[in-house]
Amino acid sequence: MRGLKVSAVAGLVLFLVLLYALVNAETFGVKKRMPRPDEYGNVVIDNYSTKKHIAPVVFNHWLHRAKYTCRLCHVDIGFAMKAGGTGITELDNKSGLYCGACHNGKEAFGAEERHITGKTIKNCDRCHSYGKKVKFKYNFYKFTKGFPRARFGNRVDWLKAEEMGLIKLKDYLEEVSIKRRALKIPKDMELKAKEIDMPDIIFSHRKHAVWNGCELCHPDIFGVKKGSTKFSMQDIFNGKYCGACHGKVSFPTYDCQLCHSKEVY
Repeated sequence: MRGLKVSAVAGLVLFLVLLYALVNAETFGVKKRMPRPDEYGNVVIDNYSTKKHIAPVVFNHWLHRAKYTCRLCHVDIGFAMKAGGTGITELDNKSGLYCGACHNGKEAFGAEERHITGKTIKNCDRCHSYGKKVKFKYNFYKFTKGFPRARFGNRVDWLKAEEMGLIKLKDYLEEVSIKRRALKIPKDMELKAKEIDMPDIIFSHRKHAVWNGCELCHPDIFGVKKGSTKFSMQDIFNGKYCGACHGKVSFPTYDCQLCHSKEVY
């Protein structure tokens, strides 16, 4: 009888150890379906919509990134880098903040437009489209036809598309942006890979500066001094540092070779 009690206690201890290991494991779960190219990077904004019985907003990053720099939206206009972190209200937009900085009938379509017939057209569904069948002005596949291809994400190589002049990025918005003096772009950096046989990273400031400027990344995400920010791949997978963009909007971390690109001899 005593032996059975000891075995039961030992079994319970083993169960608790395994449970603790599972709870505290770095990664645990099942791989989800990869989003379609037209879905990748989309954000559903629903801070207040559902509560007011309105369809949530579906924000498509692919179209906005084809027209504007990330820096313009996330620095000048002030959108948070975390989905739902801005807390946008209808009053904000009507006051020319956030979405309303562009969606004012001048830079982009407004909430309401006056037709040539004099009739007022409401554009609510063009943003509040979640769960609705809405015919949009731009179709992803038609818009990106002929763009250089990539293996993951939107399946578009946005860097090459910009370099080839297929997209023109706007980085200044009147009455919102300030004129900035161009800074000298640092040379490419080599970041040492910690995993055995994994190629080192070649980080290009020039490529990132086209989209992000300097202030999107520094000093909030990365320290200004070289080597001052320590991070791991697990941090990136958890959405920190490089993962603030990669895996959400920029190409996902599946494509290791795009970062770990230094030749191994």
